[in-house]
Amino acid sequence: MEKQGETTIHDIAKKLNIAASTVSRALNNNPIISEPTRKLIEKTAKEMGYRPNIMAANLRTKKTNTIGVVVPLINRHFFSSVISGVEEVAYNRGFAVTISQSNDNFEKEEKIAQTLFSNRVDGLIVSIGMQTKTFDHLRLFSERKVPLVFFDRVVDEIEADKIVVDDYRGGFKATEHLIEQGGSIIAHIGGPLNVKIYQDRLAGFKDAMKKAGLPVDESMLIHNSLTRADGTNAIKKLLQNKIKPDAIFCANDTSALSVIIYLRQMEIKVPDDILIVGFSNEPFSEVVTPSISTIRQPGFEMGKKAADLLIRQIKLKEKSNRFQTFVMPTELIVRESSVRK
Repeated sequence: MEKQGETTIHDIAKKLNIAASTVSRALNNNPIISEPTRKLIEKTAKEMGYRPNIMAANLRTKKTNTIGVVVPLINRHFFSSVISGVEEVAYNRGFAVTISQSNDNFEKEEKIAQTLFSNRVDGLIVSIGMQTKTFDHLRLFSERKVPLVFFDRVVDEIEADKIVVDDYRGGFKATEHLIEQGGSIIAHIGGPLNVKIYQDRLAGFKDAMKKAGLPVDESMLIHNSLTRADGTNAIKKLLQNKIKPDAIFCANDTSALSVIIYLRQMEIKVPDDILIVGFSNEPFSEVVTPSISTIRQPGFEMGKKAADLLIRQIKLKEKSNRFQTFVMPTELIVRESSVRK
C-alpha cells in the first residue's frame, strides 16, 4: 500500500475548490476570512490530518516560541520546583519549554548549550554545573543577543539577569542555630568553591562562627560534589580528626542525609552527639528519622521570576543593557536533627 504524503494547504484548497491563499489565511486566523469559511477549512484540515509547518514559520519569524532550561539535576526538589515555576509562566505566555540536565558535567552542559543555540531557542535559563569553570558556551548567547537568565549558580563574568537566594544569610542562620543549640566545634561540608553559592554559604558559616567567638578549624572544612557518597566520605574524614565535631552544617540535604545514616551505623546519635543542619529543604528531609533541619529556598518563585525576566527580554526589540540581580530570601526550618532536648 502506497504511503500517503504530508497534507499541504494546496491539498485542502483542491478538495474545497478554493485558493491556497484563502486556506493559509484561514488557518492563521486572518480576520478577512469569514467565520463560516474559516470553520469549514479548519474542519477539513483536521479531517485530512494537516499539520502546520512550524519550522517554516519559525524561519519566517525567526522565533520558535521555545525557552531552553538547563539545570544540574532534575531529580533535586529545588531544581524541579524552579522548572515548575518556569513552565507555569511560559505556558501562560505561549512558550514551550525544553528542559535538559547537565548532571554537573561540563562537557554535557557545553553540548546542551550548543544544541539549544543551534535549535534557535528564543532564550535560555540556566544554573551552571559544579564542574563549569569556563563560560564561552554561555557567552555565545549573550554575544549573539539571545536572552539569557541565570539562577542559583550564576556566572558573574557574563552580563545577564540573575536570580539567587541569599546563600550567605542561609549559611549564617544555619550556623548560628547550631551554636544556639550548644554546638562549638562545628564542621562544614560544602560544595566546590568555583561555584559562588558555596563560597557564600561558607562565608556565612565563618562569619557566624566569628560573631560567636568560635575558631574556624580548617580541618573541619570539607568541599566536594555533595553527593550521597561524598557526604559519607566527608563524615568518615571528620571522625578521623583528633578533635571530633559536635555539629555539622551541610551545604545540601543529600550530604546531610548520608552523614546521618553513617553516624547511625557508627552508633553516634543525632542530635544528642552531633547536631546537623542541611540546605535546600528536599522532601525527604521532613520524613526521615531524625527529620533534618534545613534552609528553604523559594524554587518555584525563582522559576516564575526567571521566566518572566526572560520573556520580557524576548519581547523587547533590542537587548537590554540594564541587567539586575534579584536576591530571594531563605528560611531556616528547624527539625529534629539540630535540637537537643
